[in-house]
Amino acid sequence: MIFRLDERLIFPEPDLAEPDGLLAVGGDLSTHRLLLAYQNGIFPWYSDDSPILWYSPHERFVLYPQELKISKSMKQVLRSGKFSVTADTCFNEVIKACSTVPREGQDGTWITDDMIAAYNKLHTEGYAHSVEVWQNQELVGGFYGVQAGRVFCGESMFSRVSNASKTALIYLCQNSQFELIDCQVHTDHLESMGARMISREQYMTVLQSGLSR
Repeated sequence: MIFRLDERLIFPEPDLAEPDGLLAVGGDLSTHRLLLAYQNGIFPWYSDDSPILWYSPHERFVLYPQELKISKSMKQVLRSGKFSVTADTCFNEVIKACSTVPREGQDGTWITDDMIAAYNKLHTEGYAHSVEVWQNQELVGGFYGVQAGRVFCGESMFSRVSNASKTALIYLCQNSQFELIDCQVHTDHLESMGARMISREQYMTVLQSGLSR
């Protein structure tokens, strides 16, 4: 059953989601609603031509930072010093790059103008963060996401040169205190770096433990 949201700041129980993870339709992208969603393992994912769709997958594709795998070739890239990495220095530029960089097998973007505005507000209020990768003072890769306790909910990443987004992810794993990185969507390259599927129950245990602290 798919639930229709109204102006009230409530969500149905996440385990009521459809097999594909779709839980609810409607509502808005206010800061309070977005934070409530992420604190309950729910995230928005939709396109310009549809209403806001809220998902809570029955399995989560995640990366435990201590399980990060760095290949020999990637270690050479890191040692070379070809990239420099920063955090939270140009959030708006990162989310816009994520919305415009072409992706194999995808036509268009799910990062709408409304989402860009909403997540910029989350960033201003200290809940959304970005990691930026630079080469010769040019922004060549990075990602953004939302902090929910000790979980980093990754929203999207981009890479204009090879290995830039991998460098950003390695930076996050090695320079933050997150217990879990929620990758949301399976990709082969994230799996090669140690990401794996866990159940919603396992995910919620980590999420709620971090929030309670």
